[in-house]
Amino acid sequence: MVREDKATWKSKYVMRLTSLLDEYPKMFLVGVDNVGSKQMQQIRISLRDTAVVLMGKNTTIRKAIRSHLDSNAMLEKLLPHIKGNVGFVFTKEDLSVVRDLIMANRVEAPAKAGAIAPIDVFVPAGSTGLGPEKTSFFQALSIATKISRGTIEILGNVHLIKEGTKVGASESTLLGMLKIYPFSYGLQVQQVYDGGAVFSPSVLDIKDEDLIKTFVESVANVAAVSLQIGYPTAASVPHSIVNGFKNLLAIAVATDITFKEAEQAKEFVANPDAFVAAVQETVQEAAAEEEAPAVAAAKEESEEESDDDMGFGLFD
Repeated sequence: MVREDKATWKSKYVMRLTSLLDEYPKMFLVGVDNVGSKQMQQIRISLRDTAVVLMGKNTTIRKAIRSHLDSNAMLEKLLPHIKGNVGFVFTKEDLSVVRDLIMANRVEAPAKAGAIAPIDVFVPAGSTGLGPEKTSFFQALSIATKISRGTIEILGNVHLIKEGTKVGASESTLLGMLKIYPFSYGLQVQQVYDGGAVFSPSVLDIKDEDLIKTFVESVANVAAVSLQIGYPTAASVPHSIVNGFKNLLAIAVATDITFKEAEQAKEFVANPDAFVAAVQETVQEAAAEEEAPAVAAAKEESEEESDDDMGFGLFD
């Protein structure tokens, strides 16, 4: 099979990328560090019929996007993020669902010497299964151990590697002997593109309940500020109306002025004992209604016991 020359390959790649940019309104910009070809193949298979994965060189990607800005100027927002080892995942499905599929395709990996730790690594306390001849590895890392039943036992949990630091040769060797694979690698979602907007993937974790809660709190803040400075807004008008009605009610109670909505309040001030009696009567009626089912159930139980007895003893 004749291999295509470099110019032809670049031309076909640009056409492929621009066609995907036209076809798919949503995409993920993903990092592919430490992702092997076999794992990439598994990722493509898992995303089949849901998304399209496309990798490429950054210079070629930038060239394709710049040549397509006349058709879609919003793509320019992607250019600052085309750096490092990145690629695209195009989709028409729900972004949260596809993001979860991407993050699910991860494989465990050992801590290789010289690699930057993406997470903190801890070695748990307990027996290691290693013989006493391996004690020097633990001593080099200042890990407290003892010999128990012919094997090395770690006395306490050890924070071996801190996030963001380089893995040393001793740490890598020790984790390998303990068969601890602390890291996991896969596609890392760096940015999300949706209809011309580029945003962090953390936005996908925001739920409708969070938006409603934030909106309600914001409306309450606007209403409070508007009431304080005396500037009416749609958020403060209902509170202003209620406060105005309270003022009218107070005036009506303190004077001979009356109106329909104030009659009950004036009656209460004039004869509070009558309202106390009415409230007590209401409470008693509610209590009686709650006790009625219990009394009826007790009566039915008593009748059933009477029917079972039938007036005879066990030896009659």
